[in-house]
Amino acid sequence: MAAIDDKPISLFKKLGGLIAIILGFLLAAVGYRDGSTEYLTLGIVLIAIGLVLIVLMIVRRNKGRHV
Repeated sequence: MAAIDDKPISLFKKLGGLIAIILGFLLAAVGYRDGSTEYLTLGIVLIAIGLVLIVLMIVRRNKGRHV
């Protein structure tokens, strides 16, 4: 099992980030198609949140490694 400081990696960050990215792309596509600035903006924000969650998880996992 992958662990950080003897704590399991949060499944919420993995799934939450992936779900946020998928929903963000869907909302952005709907917003673009319908010309809705609100949906487009919300989609972009969700994509950004999902990417931040995934990047933070990767950075925390690789924190102790020096290449």
